[in-house]
Amino acid sequence: MMNLDELKNLNPKTPGAWPWSAKLLAFAVIFIAVVATGAVLDWQDQWDSLKVARQKEATLKDTFLSKKRQAVNLDLIKKQLLETQESFGALLKQLPNKSEMDALLTDINQAGLGRGLQFDLFRPGPESIKGSFAEQPITIKVTGSYDDLGKFASDISMLPRIVTLNDISISPAGGALTMEAVAKTFRYLDEEELSAQKKSGKSAGASK
Repeated sequence: MMNLDELKNLNPKTPGAWPWSAKLLAFAVIFIAVVATGAVLDWQDQWDSLKVARQKEATLKDTFLSKKRQAVNLDLIKKQLLETQESFGALLKQLPNKSEMDALLTDINQAGLGRGLQFDLFRPGPESIKGSFAEQPITIKVTGSYDDLGKFASDISMLPRIVTLNDISISPAGGALTMEAVAKTFRYLDEEELSAQKKSGKSAGASK
């Protein structure tokens, strides 16, 4: 084997005069350099493809984990959807249909009479459509004691159908109190009304 001093004393201009050990070492270095250069040039496309494949693998892993989380939460989402549908169904049952509105108006009137209130005004107003529902205001004016007015308002809130009291105004009237308010009740539209509303919406959209 050649030592470092012998390598330093070699003349690069006369490689033919080098000892065999030096020639073999030089050949090995040149061979390794040629192989390394060829590998870099020949394998560059494969390395690029490998890099792209690894990036794609990372993306697929992220997608898989996202889908897995969605699958885990699917049962919970289904349960929440079912609970929402049940809640909506329960609220829908609290809305009268068109044929039940007269009975509901009678119930509101009876709630006041049952508390000994005097109705000075009970005037149902025109309905207004709110999406899939119709809202009907009822202007009322009743006279009675403070306790009876409070109990009447409580009775209204306890009706099996949804009724709200709005724009309440109370003023003294002799030895009693007079309450003016707008009671609002709601009903769901029947199939014919929904169909007519959809046609009206389409006609309005076409005319724009």
